[in-house]
Amino acid sequence: MSNTNDSKTQGLSYYPWWLDKLADNVTGNGSFIDNGPIQGPEAVHSVVTAARGLYEFQDFTYTGDYGDNGFIEEYTTRVKGETLHVVVTVARNAAGECEQLVVNHRPRNAMLLFSREMHKKFAGTPLAKHFLADES
Repeated sequence: MSNTNDSKTQGLSYYPWWLDKLADNVTGNGSFIDNGPIQGPEAVHSVVTAARGLYEFQDFTYTGDYGDNGFIEEYTTRVKGETLHVVVTVARNAAGECEQLVVNHRPRNAMLLFSREMHKKFAGTPLAKHFLADES
């Protein structure tokens, strides 16, 4: 188990190992995602990369394995001045690839802002339907 508590050295330089090990049938879900999970390695990679692009920083409190096939990340970030607390869970398949990704952001008001910002990033693409379009 790798426990990372030196968050100041990681910041946005941290690159999740699992992002380059996405299974062909990977799904991505989270509190900021609507209309079903993100499906497929290209789509999941695009969403994660876009999300990281919105983050002002990542202050990690933990990264490490859990159970036989799990990995978890816990960090704080900020988007448009709003603080988000984030928990990422990765479920690995037998080949060690990320098969299921779940990303949860809190508090709710900041998560909703984040989802709207993701919609702006993906406007005009099929992925836009997975994020909130406005404040209604």
